[in-house]
Amino acid sequence: MRLDKFICKSTELTRTEAKKLLKMGTVLVNDVVIKDPSTQVHENNSITIDGEELTARSSRYIILHKPVDTICSNVDETYPSLLHLIDVDRAFDMHIAGRLDADTTGLVLITDDGRWSHNIISPKKQCEKVYRVWLRNPLKDDTAERFTAGVQLQGEDGLTRPAKLEKIDEQEVLLTITEGKYHQVKRMFASVGNKVMGLHREQIGPIKLADLPLGEWRYLSQNEVDAFL
Repeated sequence: MRLDKFICKSTELTRTEAKKLLKMGTVLVNDVVIKDPSTQVHENNSITIDGEELTARSSRYIILHKPVDTICSNVDETYPSLLHLIDVDRAFDMHIAGRLDADTTGLVLITDDGRWSHNIISPKKQCEKVYRVWLRNPLKDDTAERFTAGVQLQGEDGLTRPAKLEKIDEQEVLLTITEGKYHQVKRMFASVGNKVMGLHREQIGPIKLADLPLGEWRYLSQNEVDAFL
């Protein structure tokens, strides 16, 4: 992780305070003075401030059932950040691994482990995300076939990756995708002449929202964490 983030994870300093400390030349990595906050370090490096060895706090991994009118951001904007819903120390030092729109509900994963979240959000990892979708118009017979082949999104050069569509009824489906393009689910249905009226994420990889109540959260089990390592 970045050196300034490691310092924050090992102390009560903010990111701004950590950067100021680095400029002063009091931080050593393996006995070498480092002033660049973006320097990549690992837990097995020797990192000291004024001779005191730093030890990073254990990473945290959380699942949350996102309500509408909250945003997946560390900064409040038109709507409040969903991080206000998490009752943990330094919640705003964490980040969301796979964002949802303000009007979308469902499963969100939150962590302060960047390497772990990379396995979820990196396009190369092709992590599956399952959405329940409510549509304005009845599903066309060829939609599943078109999604399997890939569709052209407005403003995109290539086709979407193959997606799986399971019909629940005429206007409700389950959609599984392995990408995370901007408004992707809504744009996919727009490309086939339909409109998303409601959107809810039920699953990321092997982790399911299950019966976690709306607006509630819990820590992931070790097995759930290990599923993305």
